[in-house]
Amino acid sequence: MEFLFLLISFAASVIGAICGIGGGVIIKPVIDLTGLAEVGTAHFLSGCTVLTMSVYSVIRGLSDKSAENRIQLNTATPLALSAAVGGAAGNLLFGAIRTGLGNAGLIQSVCFTAVMAATLVFVLKKDGIKPYHLKRWYACVLVGFPLGVFSGFLGLGGGPVNLIALFFFFGMDTKTAAQNSLFIIVFSQLFSLLTTVFTGNIPTFQPLALVLMILGGIGGGVLGRRLGKRFSHRTVDRLLVGVLGVILLIGLTNIILYGKAS
Repeated sequence: MEFLFLLISFAASVIGAICGIGGGVIIKPVIDLTGLAEVGTAHFLSGCTVLTMSVYSVIRGLSDKSAENRIQLNTATPLALSAAVGGAAGNLLFGAIRTGLGNAGLIQSVCFTAVMAATLVFVLKKDGIKPYHLKRWYACVLVGFPLGVFSGFLGLGGGPVNLIALFFFFGMDTKTAAQNSLFIIVFSQLFSLLTTVFTGNIPTFQPLALVLMILGGIGGGVLGRRLGKRFSHRTVDRLLVGVLGVILLIGLTNIILYGKAS
């Protein structure tokens, strides 16, 4: 059983590091689908894994001098800081729904599936969309906060939504957006997890599962970053489309399962 946590986190983090989606967008729905953990525990474990993988990738990215892997700090920093506040707000929202309504898994799955469907359509139509090139810090703040809310509430890291925002509002190409997305994820997930700790909402979990998922996240981040350097922009786009398609099917399946259970 514990081996599955390691396998899921490793595979998800490899893909997350290549595409800039953080891995949580795969980890959370797969854990929900397999029933390895209760929804609150899956949310927490996914967030810890995404944070670990993203921290590694960002540290390596900051030392990378190649243009396509460079983190654009002037844009990414205000985005990340506002996303951090949004991440805390999103996590509080998840806790309130989980406590008050008791069907957080179904609500998360519906929101998740809607976001993935919109993301997939956007990626497929991206070549025909003319992006903006925002520069002002307050524009970054206005964009970053809702990104953080998505991240904190869904427990996914927010990667796919980050990629859309970085392309549409800031005109970044796929590989540059991937690195900057991971930078934003570090802040949003860190503040989201700190909110969980300080509000005393840490769910019951198996310590071994958390350790294995963190190890899988680091290992996946290492391999994913190496593979990402070898892939072309077109290959990364194709991988992203394929992953989003599979995740969308998983999300729809989770909606049906949670709907039957409620």
